[in-house]
Amino acid sequence: MSQTFLLEIGLEEIPAHVVTPSRQQLVKRAADFLKEERLDYGEIKSFATPRRLAIMVTEVAAKQADIKEELRGPAKRIAQDADGNWTKAAQGFVRGQGLTTDDITFKQQKGEDYVFVNKFIPGKSATEVLSGMDKVITSMTFPTNMHWGSYDFEYIRPIHWLVTLLDQAIVPLKVLDIKSGRTTRGHRFLGKSVDLAQATDYESALAAQFVIVDPTKRKAEIKQQITDLAQANNWVVELDADLLEEVNNLVEYPTAFAGSFKEKYLQMPDEVLITSMKDHQRFFYARNQAGKLLPIFISVRNGNRDYLDNVISGNEKVLTARLEDAQFFYNEDQQQTIAAYVERLKKVTFHEKIGTMYEKMQRVQLIGQLLGKNLGLTSTELADLQRASEIYKFDLMTGMVGEFPELQGVMGEKYALLQGEKPAVATAIREHYMPISADGELPQTKVGAVLAVADKIDNIASFFAVGLIPTGSNDPYALRRQAAGIVRIVKAENWHLDISTLQQQSSQLLAEHNATFGLKLDAHITELQQFINERMRQWFGQHKVRYDIVDAVLASHENDLQQMFAAAKVLEQRKDDPAFKSTIEALTRVLRLSEKADFKSQASLTVDPALFENDAEQQLYSAVEAVRNQAAQRTIAENYQALEQLRPLIADYFEATMVMVDDEAVRNNRLKQLAILAHLIFSIADLNQLIVK
Repeated sequence: MSQTFLLEIGLEEIPAHVVTPSRQQLVKRAADFLKEERLDYGEIKSFATPRRLAIMVTEVAAKQADIKEELRGPAKRIAQDADGNWTKAAQGFVRGQGLTTDDITFKQQKGEDYVFVNKFIPGKSATEVLSGMDKVITSMTFPTNMHWGSYDFEYIRPIHWLVTLLDQAIVPLKVLDIKSGRTTRGHRFLGKSVDLAQATDYESALAAQFVIVDPTKRKAEIKQQITDLAQANNWVVELDADLLEEVNNLVEYPTAFAGSFKEKYLQMPDEVLITSMKDHQRFFYARNQAGKLLPIFISVRNGNRDYLDNVISGNEKVLTARLEDAQFFYNEDQQQTIAAYVERLKKVTFHEKIGTMYEKMQRVQLIGQLLGKNLGLTSTELADLQRASEIYKFDLMTGMVGEFPELQGVMGEKYALLQGEKPAVATAIREHYMPISADGELPQTKVGAVLAVADKIDNIASFFAVGLIPTGSNDPYALRRQAAGIVRIVKAENWHLDISTLQQQSSQLLAEHNATFGLKLDAHITELQQFINERMRQWFGQHKVRYDIVDAVLASHENDLQQMFAAAKVLEQRKDDPAFKSTIEALTRVLRLSEKADFKSQASLTVDPALFENDAEQQLYSAVEAVRNQAAQRTIAENYQALEQLRPLIADYFEATMVMVDDEAVRNNRLKQLAILAHLIFSIADLNQLIVK
């Protein structure tokens, strides 16, 4: 007979950002526990509010499955002595299984008799199994913890009650001094405690006490209420997914309402108003049908509509105070020039081991120009890039950014435009921070994209130069995120960017202009390239590129990120071709033999045709030289196709030619020929890493 099990953990209010991952974690840990305990069930439904985490497990089996198994022990000759007495080996074996020697039988396997016993473990009842769910509760982990009372135990928030019901019966368990029962608690102000008659009463009983415990239903209710408000007033409201999730995890019984603020604040940039509403107050904002921001906000109360006017008035006062501060900073900031703000950056430390923010900007100016020229920016774009890199951090000194750090870059763009800077320069100031998250928006202008990459490369190189290289999960300066941003920008812009070469060139350029400021920026070029390559690996993984193809591409002799993208694409496209296996086998044979060559520079190798002893050598030589001479002008796809066409010539070559002959001149000539071909192969990928079947 199937049953329903309910577990509810009652807590003090949980931070909103922790609610959803904690609910998901509880489901995962419960599922693992039930699997380990061999207790069958149907599905696990999860619930959560700021004050509780809960699961309901349906179709729970009455008991564990019984264990019936036959176990083999030592051979008979080891289990018994010459007189037929049981040895310590036999006695130890059965004792370990909770049995006696009376349970032993013998069976023959592969011509020899072995000890066998039949073991039967009856399944425990569901109640007995589920009474161990306290381990699930106490094993949960959270980003922050607290302890209470005199307990050493820590949890996201103090536990106040536990509900554990298997149908109508309480499953006994205890966490600290909290014993499980059937009493849950309703809304903190509108509801009261209620005893559940059975597990399946959970949702309806709490709904009667002003708690919508299902987060999906609660979110749907919030969306509907806001939509109704918007439609009734002809507003356009953007239901930001992250904000909606956060608001959903702040309330148990939602009631949406609208408030207003004075129109005078609309003279400030929309971003200031939106940040004040969304990020600081968790309000939704509204626009009219033409897209203009309205002096309206929408919020969600944790309660009903009683005294809602007082709630609206209170929220309006809080928002007005925030907007009044913003208005003050906005007006004050415009009293200073950009040059004055830049001058103040000379006294602002970027990092105590690296130097000032102003010094960083000096480096980025040079790196940006080098990068811009390499990437083919026009003279106008280079001029805009130069101006942007001279001032792009100035808004860090403004009062607005000091009060609203989320607006760095954004206010730089706004203030730059107000002070007469070109739109391209102002946009680059905002875009240089992009992307600000793993899947965040990328720069839309070339100048902004180059400045973003230059700034991020300087960040990474500077921290590497002073030994602050991320290790394990430790990355306090978000260098991995910045490296991932470089990868994404390069991919989007289809740029050819060799990080090692750029770092060598920029280190030399900075030294020539006395802009290293004591940093040894060329000391960790190899580590920096590997660091970027690991972000490439992450990108490939996110885009489902086969792992051995990723290994092959990252082990190539190519450091150009765009060429790596192209090589992975070619191998992914070709991996299912009928000729792929034979092509890779032929080319990897070349790679393996070329390892026997010991030449300092493969790129400058020359082969002497006079030393050829068969037609196969000459034919392969001619074909490889043709590929070699055109490789720089061809795409990765074209070069792969050219190598693929060498397959029959390679087969003929190895059929007719012994490479490792005694004659040193002939042997070296053949190794040079293979080394040249190997160099061409490695420019695409280390094909030895591929798995072909």
